[in-house]
Amino acid sequence: MNEKQNDKANDEANPETLLEFPCDFPIKIMGERSDDFAQTMVAIVLRHAPDFIAESVEMRASSGGKYLSITCTIRATSKPQLDNLYRELTAHPLVKVAL
Repeated sequence: MNEKQNDKANDEANPETLLEFPCDFPIKIMGERSDDFAQTMVAIVLRHAPDFIAESVEMRASSGGKYLSITCTIRATSKPQLDNLYRELTAHPLVKVAL
């Protein structure tokens, strides 16, 4: 068994998540308010969850109006899907926090 196969076998024997897939999973994304923030974040979410319904996005501006948070509830199918989505979101320059 090579190292990659061994890691996969270990992951299956010792799951790293308490989630049971598929499941509805809310993702909150916060960043500075800009004209294209919500559209850009929805485009990223759709790359990882093509069945996400963009019209279901919940948006909330900060009290001072400088920041915007959006919540996207996706149908998560796996931990790697969520990991890849969070990696892309947190790497984006408009994103301050993704939870």
